[in-house]
This record gives sequence, C-alpha cells and structure tokens, in this order.
Amino acid sequence: MRSPHHIPTQDSTNPYEGLNPYEELGALDDGPPEDFPRREPEDEGDAWSPPHHGRSGRRRRGRGRFGRLPFALKAVCGLVALTAFLVLADRWAVLYAEHRAADALEDRLRLSAAPEVEIGGFPFLTQVADKRLDSVRVTVPDVAADRISLARVSATAHDVRLAGDGLTDIRGADIHGVDGDVLLSFDDLNRELGASQVTFSGDGRDRILARGTLPVAGHDLRLRADARIRRDGDRGIDTEVGGMRLDIGDLATYRPGSGASEGLHLTRESAAALTRETQKARALLAVPSVVRALGVPDATVRDALTSEAALSRLTGRPDFIRQAMGLNLVDLALENPELLQRLGFDPALLDALPRLTRPVLADRLSLGFRLPEPERGDLRLRDVRVEQDGIRVRIAGSDLAVGS
Repeated sequence: MRSPHHIPTQDSTNPYEGLNPYEELGALDDGPPEDFPRREPEDEGDAWSPPHHGRSGRRRRGRGRFGRLPFALKAVCGLVALTAFLVLADRWAVLYAEHRAADALEDRLRLSAAPEVEIGGFPFLTQVADKRLDSVRVTVPDVAADRISLARVSATAHDVRLAGDGLTDIRGADIHGVDGDVLLSFDDLNRELGASQVTFSGDGRDRILARGTLPVAGHDLRLRADARIRRDGDRGIDTEVGGMRLDIGDLATYRPGSGASEGLHLTRESAAALTRETQKARALLAVPSVVRALGVPDATVRDALTSEAALSRLTGRPDFIRQAMGLNLVDLALENPELLQRLGFDPALLDALPRLTRPVLADRLSLGFRLPEPERGDLRLRDVRVEQDGIRVRIAGSDLAVGS
C-alpha cells in the first residue's frame, strides 16, 4: 500500500502528477473539438437590440382597435358624447337662470334671505328659445307680514311666458297660474308674540291655544286664551280670540269684558277661605254693596257682625261660596279700595287690570295677515287650517305679471 505521505517523483508514469489542482483543471480544457460548428462574427450594424414597447406602440395598437370598430358603433359613441355635452350645457344654463332669478326676487321683494328658485321642464334652452317655461317653483323664507313673519312661502308658477331677448335679458314674465302655501310657524309666533312667555299650539283644524304668563304691575299673571283662525275675505286671515283669563295666583281670576262672568272674581279656594278667616268675612259684610250683591237680609248681617256663631252659620251655607265668587271685585275696588287690600290684593294691580280690556289682549294675540295686492291678475286664499307646526294657508292665483 502507498503511504498517505507518499510524494510523487519525476519518474512517475502520470503526466499530471505533481501539478497544482487548478492547473490540472486548466490542462483538461483543450478547446472545442475540431468538428464543433463555429459562428462567424456578425457585422456591427446587425447587432441585436431589445424590442421597444413604448407609449407610441400602445397608441398605434389602440387606434388600430378603434379603427376596426363598425361605423354604426362609432356614430353611437359620438352621439352619446354630444348628448352628454348638451345636457351639461342645459343644466348649467338652468343653474345660471335660477341664480339670476333668486337675486332679482331678493332685491325686488327686499327679502332678508335669498329665495330658492327651481325651474322645471327639460330641456331648458329650448324653453328659453320659445320664451315659455313649463313651471317655476319659488320658496321664500322669513317674509314679513304685518306684526308677524311668515316662516315659509312656497309657490309654483305654471305656463310662464317670458318677456325679453335671450337668457341674459329677461325683463319680466306673465304667469298663467300659481298654486302654493304659506306657513305661519308656531315657533316664530312664540318668538315674536311671546315676549311675555306666551306660547301657541294647535288644537283642532281652526283652533289655537295660548298659554303662558303676562307681567302686570310687577306680577306674573297666568294667561289662558283660545283663538280661532278664520278667513277674512279672499285675501286675508283673521283671529277671533275668546276664553281670555288672567289668574292672580290662587286669589282671583280676571276676565276682560263687561258681561256677568267678566271682571275680577275670587277663586273657589279664596272664597272658601272666607269661611275660616272671620276678620276678612266681617270686612266683606261691612260693605253695603256686598251685602246687596250677596242677597243677605240686613238682620242676618247685623247678627253675623256681632256673633261668631251667626257668622259661622252665614258663611257655612252651601251657597255662600258661590255667591262670594260672583262678586265683581273691580267694581268693589272703585268704592272700597282698602277692602281689597285686606283681602290681599295689590293696589297697583287693581289699577292696572281694568286697562287690560278685551281688545287690548286680543290685539296681543292676533295672528292675522293679508296677501299682497298684485299689480295685475288675481291672487287669493284657497284654504286655511291649523296643523301641528303652525297655520298653513293654501293660495291660488291666475294671470299674474312679474317685472316689466
């Protein structure tokens, strides 16, 4: 066996013995065989280059695909594009006309806010060319009407004939017919008429309730009133206020007017208190006009003024409380102001109450208004009704003119 540490000599029969391993690998590369086909070098002009896939190539292919489409399909695509352009132009013209009309109405009517104008019908440009619009809807917020503001006025004009030359030179219009509605909002009424903390609410088709407080001579009196809404001819609405009363705590109730039930009267609670408070009862019986109003015999009154038992029998009668409630304290205060002071009334309040007459209170609660008089044509109320959010008035008109 050959030793692992054997060192080859020059006499060895292997020609590559003693060489470096990398030299052995190099010696193995004797080149390609003689019969291996060789490729002659090409000219420099024929050198290979990668294909170009730029944008122009895609564009040429795209044109090629569109060019291969049928003519009818091309015509349809063109027609769709043209239609879209015309629709866009028509809608832009509508927006321009609506804006111009809103500005004109705001200036002419002196409105606090710009109205909303919506022109109906399609296409718009052909309507302008024909000087005729199918419909125009106008919504105006916050229109002043006498003492109150109309929360919203909405009206639609039909068959509008334009006067002018083109879209930018419309001087006026003739309106064949108009229909719309007017809303008097309870929120606005409470804000404008309710400075004394009076609120309005609907109660049925034509009835409104007014509830709240009214300051009188430094006292906050509870106010109750019922108002009925009715048409005032063909152009306005009116308010008939009834059931008005002012409660002075639990002491008395004031109803303006001159009837038997009007005036200042004790409440049932305060009349019943007279049966327990002997000093107030004797002060009341000491006035001859009160005795006559109560219908009590003079002898019975004299006994009641001197005897506790007689006074108790008189005030304990079943009809005494009813008779005491029937006394008109306003008339009594004119003759005996000191008596009402003993009953707990403020003299300043007694002086101010008679000035709160029925017309004065009714004017404070009035919700009426009238439609404006048109320069030409007819505009009138069609229906009036009370709804949950306010009073709604339907209007109708014909042969109206706007502008010059």
